[in-house]
Amino acid sequence: MSAFEQIRHFEDSRAAAGQQARVEDTRLAALQFRQDMLSGPKARYFESFNLVKVPYPVRYGLRNAFSRERLVEYMHIQNRLFVVQFDTPQGLKTMLTSPSDHERNGETPFFRRLQDRTANWLTKILINRQNTVPEVLTRLGLNPEDIDYITYDHLHTQDIRRWLGTDNAPGLFPNAKLLVHWREWESTKDLNPYQADWYCPSGIAGVPQDKVICFDGSIMLGDGVALMHTPGHTEGNHSIVVHTDEGLWVTSENGVSVDAYAPLLSTAAGVAEYAQMIGTEVIINGNTLENAVDQYISMVQEATVAGPSKRDPRFPNVFPSSEMTAFWMFPGTRPAFYVGHARHGTLARRPGA
Repeated sequence: MSAFEQIRHFEDSRAAAGQQARVEDTRLAALQFRQDMLSGPKARYFESFNLVKVPYPVRYGLRNAFSRERLVEYMHIQNRLFVVQFDTPQGLKTMLTSPSDHERNGETPFFRRLQDRTANWLTKILINRQNTVPEVLTRLGLNPEDIDYITYDHLHTQDIRRWLGTDNAPGLFPNAKLLVHWREWESTKDLNPYQADWYCPSGIAGVPQDKVICFDGSIMLGDGVALMHTPGHTEGNHSIVVHTDEGLWVTSENGVSVDAYAPLLSTAAGVAEYAQMIGTEVIINGNTLENAVDQYISMVQEATVAGPSKRDPRFPNVFPSSEMTAFWMFPGTRPAFYVGHARHGTLARRPGA
């Protein structure tokens, strides 16, 4: 852990007795953290890549806000890989954010049941597999040994054994280590039934402990890259913050759309009306509801750190790791703002790659 700098801004921001007081204290801490990150260096490279589109229940993704639930049960979410490079005192590091092994992730109990009760022809329409992680790296000219870290905002649906290996088989990325909040790691090893429904069975089984780096709180990884603890969607949820030419990108799955962070502007059915009715700043992604109060605070924190988007300053510069995307079978789920893709900086490759 000595290679990473601890971020102190948020250590006491949720200590107030009142729930809204915690929101405001965290907002102030987020503003200061944003200023400090913007005054520092940028990451060397940042790019997003589409992996797979899958159906996801609107009752979870737009918790209580979607007005057509009886007619439209699902939305489409676009799952992505982010490739990030940044400088550190130990040299250049390459990190994969959200490298989902979607060929194995389908064994997650919720999605396994969904596939089992859906006709094969319909499954082929609903699940759009676009790229695998190895395919993306090959196109980029990166070798497996070039990857230093992998990280996920949380471990729902993830099977990391192909990447990191197990006690019985080597992983694809021989030098990579998982960066994970210690609460997420411990939770994943000891789940209750409600949480287990969303975690891939045996997804971390047999992964050598020396391939895992558990951190506490929030940390700076190097120039322009931070992992910010944002509990709520899960206890150990963290957001990835990257300083780029487009400002600070903040990535997690606390919200499934930029609309969720600016709901009064949303074009999803009923979301703006719901937000105005109850006076909420955000719409949480609540499939497990581990701590809705913290998730609300975390989404305000994420939006504040992100600041206004340069593409449309009415919206925050958040980049959901799984983003709600329009799909003809799910009317009413078209977002008002869709990030889609981002690329900044120049990828560094090893000589001869």
